[in-house]
Amino acid sequence: MARTPEGPPPAPSVQKLRVRYAKRGRLRFSSTRDFQRALERALRRSAVPMAFSAGFHPHPKISYANAAPTGTASEAEYFEISVNERIDPQRVRTALNEALPEGLDVLEVVEAPPGSPALADRLQASDWVMEFRGMPVGSLTDAVAWLLAQERVEVTRVMKKGPRTFDVRSAVVSLVASPAPDGTCAILRAVVRHTTPTVRPDDVLTALYSVAALTPPTPPLVTRLAQGPLHTANAMVADPLAADQDVNGTIGGDAQGSASSEV
Repeated sequence: MARTPEGPPPAPSVQKLRVRYAKRGRLRFSSTRDFQRALERALRRSAVPMAFSAGFHPHPKISYANAAPTGTASEAEYFEISVNERIDPQRVRTALNEALPEGLDVLEVVEAPPGSPALADRLQASDWVMEFRGMPVGSLTDAVAWLLAQERVEVTRVMKKGPRTFDVRSAVVSLVASPAPDGTCAILRAVVRHTTPTVRPDDVLTALYSVAALTPPTPPLVTRLAQGPLHTANAMVADPLAADQDVNGTIGGDAQGSASSEV
């Protein structure tokens, strides 16, 4: 006979919240698992009425979506949480900011509309900025032009199941090189479509080295500025928490057709 958990079943979910948070400063070196542990502790300290799964090992109903690689900063990380009592989203934002360590900052909390697409389905592209200290902007501009001129640029990255080779060029929607306003570094702004496997900023750098031998004097400071629905007509990444976004209407177009390089 199959075993069944003792005690009453967990209270049902009555509300789903979508949360945007930032990963800043030294906390950019925290892993996804580090954040998950910090968040669950913060939720317990804040007395947020979390909904739990059923079974012998109940766990909070939290869904994490497309976390940035360890070592990169971000202004646009997301997760969803289900609660078993209705709660003011702004109260959750305030409580979590008081409980989380400095550098993990909750920026926005909204209620997910009933029947809305999954949050992960709305995260179609990312807008990245990379700051290259000590690099002439001309070198970066030339490398960008070489990459955009290619139909396909393959890179190889070692993953959990071993090395995997994939195309970076098709994921690049926009690539723009420019000098920093204060002249201290070269800036690369990249809008990258989410693909399988995900094309990360370091893959773009590997592709730039492959086509133009671009070798930065120091590793760039990388920050994700946004991720969400992709408007290919203007290479813009929209807010995934905005209630009026039509996800299906933002997909389409030719990735190469909207790529650009500027100084």
